[in-house]
Amino acid sequence: MPVLLNVQRALLAFRNWCRMITRSPANVQTNTIATRDEPALGWQTQLAQAIRDPRELCRRVGLEPSWLAGAERGHALFEVRVPEAYLQRIRPGDPQDPLLRQVLPRHVEDDTVAGFITDPLDEATQTPRQGVIHKYHGRVLLIASPACAINCRYCFRRHFPYQENSPSRAQWRDSLAYLRRDDSIREAILSGGDPLAANDRQLSWLVEQLADIPHLRRLRIHTRLPVVIPDRVDDALLDWLARTRLQTVVVLHINHANEIDDAVITACARLKALGVTLLNQSVLLHDINDSVDDLEALSERLFNAGILPYYLHVLDPVSGAAHFNVSDDGARRLIDELRTRLPGFLMPRLVREIPGEASKTAL
Repeated sequence: MPVLLNVQRALLAFRNWCRMITRSPANVQTNTIATRDEPALGWQTQLAQAIRDPRELCRRVGLEPSWLAGAERGHALFEVRVPEAYLQRIRPGDPQDPLLRQVLPRHVEDDTVAGFITDPLDEATQTPRQGVIHKYHGRVLLIASPACAINCRYCFRRHFPYQENSPSRAQWRDSLAYLRRDDSIREAILSGGDPLAANDRQLSWLVEQLADIPHLRRLRIHTRLPVVIPDRVDDALLDWLARTRLQTVVVLHINHANEIDDAVITACARLKALGVTLLNQSVLLHDINDSVDDLEALSERLFNAGILPYYLHVLDPVSGAAHFNVSDDGARRLIDELRTRLPGFLMPRLVREIPGEASKTAL
């Protein structure tokens, strides 16, 4: 396996070199906020240095002072966190930028809206072990890390009690025993937070333990890190992914085509070189991607990066995110029109997650 991995890396490096020397200047994406000539920082350093101050965020993206009070008010409810690599893709001076709107706190997050609650998916009642969420037959979700690289303002887990669901290695053994006892479980899903915010030593150990469970077939990783900090897809990550016997699926979370730059495409290519299946799930968000043009561009850009559209979720009704909501009728109209523009394999499935249901509910 190590020899195969080295050959795959060499082929990938050669393809990237060929692509780089033949790319015309018009196709090279430029940094809209700052140009960094120094060597890239490691992903953990980038994670630690993410912007966590609403004043700094407003300053860096060139917002008028009038936006600051709302940003501070929203930050008090759910803190700002934006990595530099993601910040670079935001258009400066544009408060309507679709990437900025996903991460900029606003005063409306403090509004009380009927039906929008702190635990919209009722996950508190579906946690049989610390760090384990068992909602659906045949698969179990593991909270592999309480941390995220970026705090998306619409996050359905923005109120999740991570401090109560961050197992130590000893506690993980109890959770793994739970999986071993139930041979109907075929798939382990690493989630969070963001599972790739955990260090590779811990992830390697956990995946090895999962692979030792005979009835497990698949490993699914739900992550935003390869998008917001593409350097996360490094040699250490690829090493433990290459060693597992489990079929591996990485489900990315990308809501807008502008999130996919050359660095993201390169990170995806490194994962695909190992045989990892790449899928994407998005959330339908008002004034961010709720137009047919935006959704079409997203699907096309995803496919260019080697990622298949998977789900388009309507918003989970979490407290603080009501301003992102798109009505079910509006969502259906968008999907109906999108079908006239895209082939079936580029069409995401429009779904809602309803607590207690046996699967996602198609709309």
